[in-house]
Amino acid sequence: MSSLKEIKNRIASVKSTLKITSAMKMVASAKLHKAQQAVENMRPYEAQLSGMLRSLQSRAGASGSIQRPDVRSGRVAVVAFSSNSSLCGGFNANVIKLAKAKVEELSASCEVDVHSVGRKMAEAMKRLGYVSPEDYTALAAHGGYEGAAALAQKMIDAYTSGTYDEVYLIYNHFISTGVQKPVCERYLPVAEASVASESEGVEYILEPSASELLEELIPKVLRLGVYTVLLDSMASEHAARTVAMQTATDNGENILSELTLEYNKGRQQKITSEILDIVGGSML
Repeated sequence: MSSLKEIKNRIASVKSTLKITSAMKMVASAKLHKAQQAVENMRPYEAQLSGMLRSLQSRAGASGSIQRPDVRSGRVAVVAFSSNSSLCGGFNANVIKLAKAKVEELSASCEVDVHSVGRKMAEAMKRLGYVSPEDYTALAAHGGYEGAAALAQKMIDAYTSGTYDEVYLIYNHFISTGVQKPVCERYLPVAEASVASESEGVEYILEPSASELLEELIPKVLRLGVYTVLLDSMASEHAARTVAMQTATDNGENILSELTLEYNKGRQQKITSEILDIVGGSML
């Protein structure tokens, strides 16, 4: 059995840890509320814009896609999102696992460049031999449309120049506070409209032509797509950290309760033993 001094030290240590986990939970919860609002406000706008894109693609036909050289380069890019720090449950582990699987799959038939957005992803990919061409830790920490749009433009330029044949995005999709799902989606080439959108049967007068509108709309949708993914990933991170810190706080409180009970029992035994010693000595 541990001494009372050891139990008391453990109680103090658990109390100190509880202060940290409680504070981190409060901070993560506040950040989650802001990030959740941002991503939920962005999704309808992106969905409407994507719907317009599909409608224009169906009218433009073959010209409704980004033009690039016909010759394949044999290189693909993977843009993988994670956080810069840990203490967020399985958030990083799950998305890193998916990224590794996708990279292994792609590397069997072509060369792969991994653009890691987030320190944890960059470290994991570096161990596999895939060093990120640029440091995106600031983007993962602070977000922002400008940084996301700049990253998107680099991917667009690399695709249109023929450097990359395909570009994939891997990130955690925010579903709810308790559920974040790692997903992998093809970013480039842009998927062609196979089914008419909800505007089917409605004739629009376009000025200028559909193909000219697409030249402006496709880059805008692609830049917005990366920004939405970034917001999605950040909301997922804060949600995962909120749940992880709540779980840690609950576990800490259970341990504290058990230690306090053990300490009180030990103190009672010590007091009883001292009383018995006093009574025994007085009877001699």
